[in-house]
Amino acid sequence: MKPIIYQIFTRYFGNSGYSKDNMSKPNVPNGTLLENGVGKFSNLTDKVLKSISDFGYTHVWLTGVIDHATSTDYSEIGLPATHPAVVKGKAGSPYAIRDYYNVAPDLADNPSSRLEEFKLLVERIHKAGLKLIIDFVPNHVARNYHSISAPEGVEDLGAKDRTGWHFYIHNNFYYCVGESFSPQFDRMGYIEYPARATGNDCFTAHPTKNDWYETVKLNYGVDYCGGGVTHFNPHPNTWHKMKDILLYWASLGVDGFRCDMAEMVPVEFWNWAIRHVKKEYPNLIFIAEIYKPNMYRDFISHGGFDYLYDKVSLYDTLRSVVEHKGPAESLTYAWQAVQDIKKHMLNFLENHDEQRIASTYFAGNPALGDTNIAPYRGYAGMVVAALISQAPLMVYCGQEIGEKGMDSEGFSGFDGRTTIFDYWKVETICEMQSYFNGKKILNNYQQAICDKYRKLLQIAQMPISTDGEMYDLIWLNQRNPQFDLFHTYAFIRHTEKQILLIVVNFSDNGITTGIALSKHLFDTIQTAEVKDIEA
Repeated sequence: MKPIIYQIFTRYFGNSGYSKDNMSKPNVPNGTLLENGVGKFSNLTDKVLKSISDFGYTHVWLTGVIDHATSTDYSEIGLPATHPAVVKGKAGSPYAIRDYYNVAPDLADNPSSRLEEFKLLVERIHKAGLKLIIDFVPNHVARNYHSISAPEGVEDLGAKDRTGWHFYIHNNFYYCVGESFSPQFDRMGYIEYPARATGNDCFTAHPTKNDWYETVKLNYGVDYCGGGVTHFNPHPNTWHKMKDILLYWASLGVDGFRCDMAEMVPVEFWNWAIRHVKKEYPNLIFIAEIYKPNMYRDFISHGGFDYLYDKVSLYDTLRSVVEHKGPAESLTYAWQAVQDIKKHMLNFLENHDEQRIASTYFAGNPALGDTNIAPYRGYAGMVVAALISQAPLMVYCGQEIGEKGMDSEGFSGFDGRTTIFDYWKVETICEMQSYFNGKKILNNYQQAICDKYRKLLQIAQMPISTDGEMYDLIWLNQRNPQFDLFHTYAFIRHTEKQILLIVVNFSDNGITTGIALSKHLFDTIQTAEVKDIEA
């Protein structure tokens, strides 16, 4: 089986409001937890997880698990609200970690026992036959980072930094020596001295609203302001601390890590850390969020990653084709660009960073025609993503019933994405939780899309899809008048015993097409005799 990952933004899964009294009340833009509610670990019941497994998924990626900066006050358990100047939205970004050794209190029914609730969830996930992936955010932490849950003897990040040095090999942070944190917006009384560099490599005390101002860059031994000179021997202190964090979560039963902005951390660290972690946990998987194709092969062969995001090649090309901006034949160049590492590329058409397929910014753009068929336009792209190679696949919760992401939730604004910063009741995600729990019947429109996804995942796990090779039919049809190269894509998956012909129609209308085959095709696939093929 190949990994088929279901991404769940835990904060929204099953959130129907703070209490039964306000379940039917509308969301409050920029609302608090008390106003809009939040999802809980307990929403991931045995029934839900078994249903997710039965749907065809092998892994769940729970986004936003580790404790992060938030405006919600948990002073009663030693976690006061983050200062409003350095938190984005009321809920806060799950990528601004404030304590790497515990989970977000929002997600627990009893925040004081939140880690125990997480451990029980891990047991439920494994009982359902699923594996758990969580985020590892190695490049930066929240400005108010301080672990109150670290095991005895574990030193806090920055605890022994030489704050009078801009760069020192064993500092965990980078410092703007002699300057206070003075962003180019109202800091509302927030004090930080000396200022520290932001997570997006802004080495100044004066970040803008467009910077990752709520985060602090971690130092892996690269002196960015000193010509980019690297200091990897001896291994920087940050290397050891981050490796220990990986080992900590692995010891709790986590099966894999989606490594946020992995490309911003030296590949030398990944080589060292992944080798160390896999010595103890050889079956762990590491997924890199990476957007620089020139770094792909180094992050696999040297860095040790199992899988990389395939955004720049496949996602970007598929999106262009789905939006009718580029020809379907361009998909040939997309797979050719990663042909030698195809098994390591994670294919997807949605995640929390990208705009929803059904949004007006993507396949729901009125300029394309009927907005009601937007999920079907996207589904055509998913067929390619799921079946074009042996690569793993990812689906974002809500995608399979046409979630549009077209709310203006607060900090996030109106952008075609499901917010990562705000408390919000997302009806479709709540419906999916209820559907998986056996308590909700989807409407006919949702069920039709959902059924297509279920069938697609079944095909994606067939041996011919997981192990078979691919033969692209575009080159055989360049001069075929019966084949529309702009709207149609065709390829074959094959093993010694089977052939699977996939023809994808990216237009909004039904088509009749003729596909040219050749002796070269059958000589190449060397399968059992095929007497007749129709498409």
